[in-house]
Amino acid sequence: MSSYYLEDFTPGQVFTSSGRTITEADLTMFSMISGDWNPIHADVEFARNTRYGQRVVHGTLGIAICTGMLHQLGIFEKSVIAMLGLRDWNFKKALLVGDTVHLELEILSVAPGKSGRSGKLGRRFRLLNQHGELTQEGDSDVLVLTHEGARQQQAEAEQ
Repeated sequence: MSSYYLEDFTPGQVFTSSGRTITEADLTMFSMISGDWNPIHADVEFARNTRYGQRVVHGTLGIAICTGMLHQLGIFEKSVIAMLGLRDWNFKKALLVGDTVHLELEILSVAPGKSGRSGKLGRRFRLLNQHGELTQEGDSDVLVLTHEGARQQQAEAEQ
């Protein structure tokens, strides 16, 4: 897939990534990076006695997986300027080692900027598991180049 620019997006568009299986290594590495060794994530015996019956993957790892799946889609490869934030993120269902998840990204809004070089996209992330169950969802706006903004950026780089 090639990069999309602001004018290429319309509210209601949905982009779907391929799947990715969450592994034991993912859980361990995220615990190491985050420093979150809560027993629900790290202690098999503790987690066995919870309502999940096993360790639960960090919810914030789900957010990180979503942002990684954006890269896989390729639609923001050359056009993205900056993520402007996350809001209204909800953890709907636990993520478990062995779950295979994919991202559904819906475009909520398209707002051109004053300069004509960029604009803001409203986006909804939905992380679904192998059963089609919604595990997480939330919104994230992003600043994206227009076609003209990309041309101007390229011309400036060539000078």
